[in-house]
Amino acid sequence: MKTLILSGSLCRLGEDHFTEEITAELHARLQEDAVILLVSAAPDDFSFTKYVLESTVECFMNSGIPFSSITMLSRENCHETARLVSESDLVMLCGGHVPTQNEFLHETGLPDILRNYPGIVIGCSAGAMNCADMVYSHPELDGESTDLHYQRWLKGLGLTDINLVPHFQQTRNALLDGRRLFEDIIFPDSWRHPFYSIPDGTYIIVENGKPVLHGEAYIIQNSQIRKICDQGGTYTFMNFIFISPHFPKTYCHFCSRLKADGVNVLGIADTNFENLAPELKDSLTDYYKVDNLEDYQQVFKAVAFFSFKYGKIDWIESNNEYWLEQDARLRTDFNITSGLKSDKIGFIKNKSQMKVCYAKGNIPTARQIKASSGLDAVLEFTSRTGYPIIAKPDNGVGAEGTFKICSDDELKKFFDGHTNNYQYFVIEEFITGELVSYDAIYNSKAEPVFESMCHFPTPIMDIVNNNLDNCYYADKKVPEALSEIGRRTVKAFGVTGRFVHLEFFRLDRDREGLGKKGDYVGLEVNMRPAGGYTPDMMNFAHSTDVYQIWADMVAFDEARKGFGKQYYCAYASRRKSRSYVHSNSEIRDKYSQNLVMCEEMPGALSSALGDFVYMARFDTKNEIDEFFKFVKK
Repeated sequence: MKTLILSGSLCRLGEDHFTEEITAELHARLQEDAVILLVSAAPDDFSFTKYVLESTVECFMNSGIPFSSITMLSRENCHETARLVSESDLVMLCGGHVPTQNEFLHETGLPDILRNYPGIVIGCSAGAMNCADMVYSHPELDGESTDLHYQRWLKGLGLTDINLVPHFQQTRNALLDGRRLFEDIIFPDSWRHPFYSIPDGTYIIVENGKPVLHGEAYIIQNSQIRKICDQGGTYTFMNFIFISPHFPKTYCHFCSRLKADGVNVLGIADTNFENLAPELKDSLTDYYKVDNLEDYQQVFKAVAFFSFKYGKIDWIESNNEYWLEQDARLRTDFNITSGLKSDKIGFIKNKSQMKVCYAKGNIPTARQIKASSGLDAVLEFTSRTGYPIIAKPDNGVGAEGTFKICSDDELKKFFDGHTNNYQYFVIEEFITGELVSYDAIYNSKAEPVFESMCHFPTPIMDIVNNNLDNCYYADKKVPEALSEIGRRTVKAFGVTGRFVHLEFFRLDRDREGLGKKGDYVGLEVNMRPAGGYTPDMMNFAHSTDVYQIWADMVAFDEARKGFGKQYYCAYASRRKSRSYVHSNSEIRDKYSQNLVMCEEMPGALSSALGDFVYMARFDTKNEIDEFFKFVKK
């Protein structure tokens, strides 16, 4: 099946033509001589079937949708079902009585016939309900709600797992057998079975297994009803659990963009709901507070609660290096396939295991040895690489706990000073060159939907260890060579559906075994967005919204946000412990036309990113250099 469209009615109430949205969808998908097959919901009622056929033909003609023929499948021609389906470009399952149509579908063998059907299937009203694997057939005729033998669950066509309650305007306050259809009949059936109620004109389109709802809609779940989409909006039927969405504070933008794409955003964190930023509060469908995010059992319980309340969880993500292992463990325990699981997380967390993937992709990278090999083995290693060397935690974030070692004596001091934990370090040869990053968003097909580049003139290790000011910038464009090795690295690590931040050295001289001057050498991978305000720098540099691009990747597996004018975006920080020549007001005055952000950095990020940050964008590289000098002086 190429496309599945579900609706209560393709027309709005009282109209005899399809909505503009449905008309556009069909125009884009149907050839001019399309053959259309309708499937009756009352195959033995000749007059009703004739009326449905005539009114449907009229709607197609009024809407200007081209076709060569429209045939109704009923009792008269059902012996030709397989042939009629095979010759059609579109099969439309018409409205009527759900159980009656359901019986006819099975009599004609349509569940098997449609399983590999290459055309378009449209389900309207009863037809849309019968497209489900297990069909919820709520009572609709007098006496059905009190009939103990009436079957509310039927085996359907198996084309979707979405259960619809159509015609919201007509049914919301309807009475049946003296009972309220919604509150007394449908609500009690909604425990652990979500139903989606839609007015006429709203539709769901399913392509490549991904359903997207267009228009006003409501979810009925656990005996409650809640509006999930407004007219003109979209909803993606996706439950996304965001771990620690309040930190860093900019991560609320990820949540708000997911909400804008119709994603059900469920937050888990260790702070009270009232402490969350207004934008984040407005973005969350629900929130679960744990006492401690480090306590896996508490977080597991929170995910289980959301799973029980909202059904299948489609994504679990924090976009935060600190929680990547916990994210993977949760995906493993709840069998969530949209991200890395525990068996793969070591390759992106442990620097020693990264080397395996780098080698797989033929990515040049610094030679390395585990400190657990012992002092003698490391001394032998340095006899081949020379000094300096770098010691850093095998599983660590950023430059914290990283040491530059320049002699045998310093190496021995390192081992003497880390007698209890040296085995958790790796030792690498020291590579000189410019540190750059390849920042990108990849879809589920391992295709980049966004790429950017940052330059780091002063290594983060030096900034952290020496308490220096941090100055770096986002480039206007990504060089082809960096894009190529970045894409190759992502492929080697087997990562899909993620924001990535990959670090490379651009060699300042030829190095045997690594490359020529100007070549890129892999440093380490970070399978999450760059830290601090770097995503915002990408926005300012490319006149776009990477939070939205990421959310569109999650919801639609593609980028839907474009780009504007390209700039260099510079980041310059200051330390509270230092005195500077130029005051804050002087900086603001001089660069008033360029500044896009002036903020204090949270304490947890200040060691690497500074205490106070100025962000500005420029047309030329020379302007950046002057800006850095002025702020740092």
